[in-house]
Amino acid sequence: MLRILHTGDWHIGQTLRGYARDGEHRAVLDDVVRISVEREVDLLVVAGDVYDGQNPSGPSQRLFYDTLASLHRDRPDMGVVVVAGNHDAASRLEAPDPLLQAFGVTVVGSVRRRDGSVDADRHLVPVRVRGDVAAHVLAVSYPTAACLPPLKAEGDGSPVAGAVRSLYDELWTMTRPRHDGVPVVVTGHLHVAGGLESEGSERRILVGGAHAVGHEVFPSEAAYVALGHLHRAQRVGRDEVRYCGSLMPLSATEMGYRHGVTLVTLDGAVPRFEHVVVDRPVGFLRVPGEGEVRVAELGDHLAALGLPPDLPHDRRPFVQVRLSREGLPPGFREEIDRVAEGFPVRVVDVRLTPLPEVVKEIARVATTRLADIDPVKVFEAAFERKIGHAPEPRHHHVFQLLREGI
Repeated sequence: MLRILHTGDWHIGQTLRGYARDGEHRAVLDDVVRISVEREVDLLVVAGDVYDGQNPSGPSQRLFYDTLASLHRDRPDMGVVVVAGNHDAASRLEAPDPLLQAFGVTVVGSVRRRDGSVDADRHLVPVRVRGDVAAHVLAVSYPTAACLPPLKAEGDGSPVAGAVRSLYDELWTMTRPRHDGVPVVVTGHLHVAGGLESEGSERRILVGGAHAVGHEVFPSEAAYVALGHLHRAQRVGRDEVRYCGSLMPLSATEMGYRHGVTLVTLDGAVPRFEHVVVDRPVGFLRVPGEGEVRVAELGDHLAALGLPPDLPHDRRPFVQVRLSREGLPPGFREEIDRVAEGFPVRVVDVRLTPLPEVVKEIARVATTRLADIDPVKVFEAAFERKIGHAPEPRHHHVFQLLREGI
């Protein structure tokens, strides 16, 4: 039997409307350590976005390494595999690799090749239980343009999605002779079609603007596919392809999620899955709980929360205000902040009730959110309008490089 704890999207160093969240991160990462010990975990997989930015602060890096040290101290025989996400700087994450390897931690920041072929030694990580290899991890990080094979036209499909498929096919084929008949866990940090995203907190990240790939890109023989990027815990396409979600809400739109980690048990032919909820160190509230509130009534609603007036600043709950347009004064955002200053809360999101005519218009015609616009489609339309024909794979490749900043 093999127990795997799947986590990811830690986003250490994230702030919310300027409020630091270091204490929250430390608390939820302490829970990851606790769960690893209590559930006797054999393998911890961190599926990308360790940090919230590519230049993490000193305290953010220290928290990451403190967590790894605690895991090794409390669960010394457990393997740890970390892959880079789109928020991480691959080289920075990999830099201390020689030291981390000594503590049973493997970090994969990017796809590494040797003489033009994938470096199987780097990407296939053995998982040992009582000295024997019980499984392998096929560790794959966020697929930047530099990680992907050359693009090829793929019918009406995205050449980028085709390149991602080719990457996983190549990795599986190159490492297959070393699988030794034990289960293989595959990682990924990307948007898989059908996955439910969070408004405002997740970017559609697959290079080239093709924002999603089908779950079929992952090898069907894989015992489990540990995904990162989407912050809601969910399965996609088939039972063994799953997002674990983030450890806590990273925006107000995520307050309804059951954040936590996924415990996977491989024992026989059918894996078992359990979503283990991690308690929130700080509350996330909606005011009012139902409906909407006028600015003049906000103080009464905040008072009704009954919060201790001496609540430490970093323990004060985050609040989303659902605001009525009735009697809305100019500069209402500043007025909301002024009212909230008298209560132990932190307002991080204000939502206005849509105008009636807007509601009618939405009901009358289909609308498209900016987040739903596929940048590659915009590029293709602009290219064809300007040049007179559709872009070829080489043009898509240059477009990817520009989007990646390469």
